[in-house]
Parts: sequence; structure tokens; C-alpha cells
Amino acid sequence: MSQPLAVLRQRLFTSVLSDCLDAAGHRDQAMQARIRPLDEALVLCGRARTALYMDVYDAPAGENPYELEIRLIDDLRTDEVAVFACGASGRIAPWGELLSTAARARGAAGVVMDGLTRDVRAIRDMKFPVFAGGIGPLDAKGRGKVMAVDVAVEVAGARVAPGDLVFGDADGVVVVPRAIEGQVIAAALAKVAGENATREALARGEKLAEVFRRHGIL
Repeated sequence: MSQPLAVLRQRLFTSVLSDCLDAAGHRDQAMQARIRPLDEALVLCGRARTALYMDVYDAPAGENPYELEIRLIDDLRTDEVAVFACGASGRIAPWGELLSTAARARGAAGVVMDGLTRDVRAIRDMKFPVFAGGIGPLDAKGRGKVMAVDVAVEVAGARVAPGDLVFGDADGVVVVPRAIEGQVIAAALAKVAGENATREALARGEKLAEVFRRHGIL
């Protein structure tokens, strides 16, 4: 991929990327609609760093249940996205204000999870991109534990491998596999240019059928 992430963050949209992934035969790379941003004005674009959770039902004395989670956060680099696969139980709320603060200090681009997030007002004030499967006050301690980091995971129906491009905006989150990234990004940038021309023609009052026939974009 030749375009810097900052350029993609400014020029692309999840809907365009989803269309181009569909055209490339990858039709399951958009996360389920329940994954929503805390702030719809923010755009997330970065490289996946993954964590795989499992449900637990106890917090043994003397054990640090956050060990691998802390290791991942401390190792985040500029433009990386923490991607937490929490499962479908709805019991795990691993993200809050303190992790947001630590991740932002390391230059991370944001976080995506199918679990819950909390400390919502503080995170919104920080303007840090957080996409989650819901909001709740539950601590992950005694409910969920990271079992592996930097492994392939599935989050809300989309497969995510370490290093994949993760893009999120007000419409949701899509994941672009690294193996097809160049192809998909090139197609998405071309489609954005075509959509701009289509929009201008429609704004001039041209008929939708005529514009579609010329540009093939709807």
C-alpha cells in the first residue's frame, strides 16, 4: 500500500471499502451492526493488534488477570489498533478511560471490540476512537481473561489477523486483509473519485439513470 494511513483516514469510508471488498470476493469483512463508535465524528484507521478473550467465572487470589492485556497495551505503536475478541456473552467490559489514556499516549489509532466499554463520558472527552459491542460498567476481572495476543481472531463476524487494516467510522467497522490490501485500497480510492463525480452531476440536476449509466456508481 503506497498511501499513508493519514491519507486513507481522510479520504476513505467504510461503505466504500465494504463495496470494494465485496467486489474482491471478500463479503464477510464488515463487522456486525452492533459494533458502534462512542463518537460518530471520529474515524479509526490503523493496523490490528489482537487479543483473544475467554469467559471466566472466578478471580483467583494472587493472580493478575490483566497480564496479557497490559502487555499488549504497553506494546502498542503509532497507528496500531487494539482489536479485542470478547465473544458473545456480553459479560466482558475490558476497555475504559485508563486503557484509552495509555493507548493514546503510545500513538495508537483506537480500539475495536465485540465486548463492552465503560467510562464513556471520559473517553468521549478524550476524542479517542473506541468501537464496541455495547456499554456497561462491568470489570473484566472474574468475567474475562486474555488467553493470547497477536493471533487471528473473529470479532463480530469478521476475521482479523495481526497487521490487517482496520477502518471504522459512523457506518461501522471493516477489516481489509493484508494480502489484498493494495488491490482494495486502489479500488476504493477510484470509487471515491467516481462517487464525487456522480454527486456533482446529481447536484446539477442530471437524471439518476443517466448518471448511473455514465459512471456505474450508486
